[in-house]
Amino acid sequence: MLPALVAALIAAAIWRARHLKALEALTYEHRRLGDDGIVIGGESFVLERVGAPAILLLHGAGDTPQSLRYLAAALHARGFHVVVPLLPGHGRTVRDFNRVTADALTNAAHASYDAVRATHAWVGIIGLSMGGALAVQLAADRSDVPAIGLLAPYLAMPKRIERAALASRLWGPILPIVRSTEGKSVLDPDEQAQNLAYGVFTPGALRALRDTMRRAFERLPRLQVPTLVIQSREDNRIAAADAERAFRLIGSSEKRLEWITGAAHVITVDYGRDAVFARLAAFMELHVPPRARVAGRVTSDS
Repeated sequence: MLPALVAALIAAAIWRARHLKALEALTYEHRRLGDDGIVIGGESFVLERVGAPAILLLHGAGDTPQSLRYLAAALHARGFHVVVPLLPGHGRTVRDFNRVTADALTNAAHASYDAVRATHAWVGIIGLSMGGALAVQLAADRSDVPAIGLLAPYLAMPKRIERAALASRLWGPILPIVRSTEGKSVLDPDEQAQNLAYGVFTPGALRALRDTMRRAFERLPRLQVPTLVIQSREDNRIAAADAERAFRLIGSSEKRLEWITGAAHVITVDYGRDAVFARLAAFMELHVPPRARVAGRVTSDS
C-alpha cells in the first residue's frame, strides 16, 4: 500500500511540474521580456498633446497597454492627449502576476489619474474589462471626473469563477498557473497572434480581479458622471444579462449602453473596433467644454 501511495505522489509531482512548465512556456509564445522586466511592446505609453483635453486608458486583467494602442491612436487623431499606463503585476513575469492585489490596482489607477490631472484641466477615463471596473471606482470616489467610457466592463464574474477565486488559497499551491476556459477573447486571428496578454491566470491575479470587480459593482449606484458602456453581443466573458444588470445599477442620469456584434471580449482590437472608437471619441468630445471643441473636433485650447 505504502509503495503504491509513494508512486502515486511521485507521479502527481512529475505531472504538476510538467503542467506548470508547459503553462509558463505558453506565456512566452508571443511575449519577450525586455531588460527592464517588462514585455516588449506592452509598456506604458503617452500620445502627447500639450494643453489638450486628456483621456486616461486602463487595460484589462492579464493584458497590457498594447490592447489599447489602436484606440489611443484614434483618440489622439481626434485631438486628445492620451495616457495608457501598464498596471501593477501586468506585462511582466507570471510570478509578478500572482503577486498583484486589488489595492495595488486601485492605487495605481488613482495615481495615474492624479498625474494626468496635474497637467490637464479635463481628463476623461476609458477602461477595458477590468480597466472598466477601475474606471468605475475612480469616477464614483472622486468629484473631478467629467465622463467615462466602459468597454466590456468586468462588473460580473461567473459563479464558478468566483467560487474558484474564493477558494484559490486552497488550490493555489497545487496549481499556481491555470488556463482560462472561457474561450477566445479576440476573434481576429491576426490580432490573436499579436496579443501580449499572459494567456494564463494565477490564484493571486484571480483574487485581485474578483475584488476589483466587487468594489466596482458596489459603487455603481454612486456613479453619477456621464457614462457610455459598449458591449459585444458575442462577449465570451461577460453575459448580456450581466451587462444589462450592471448598467441598470449605474446611478448617473446620463448613461448609454450600446451593443456591437462580431467581436469577443477585447473589443479594442477585434472586428468592428473602428466603430467602437468613433462612438467613444464622439461621446468624449460631447463632454469637453465648448471652448475646446471646433467643428466637432477637440482642439488644444482647453
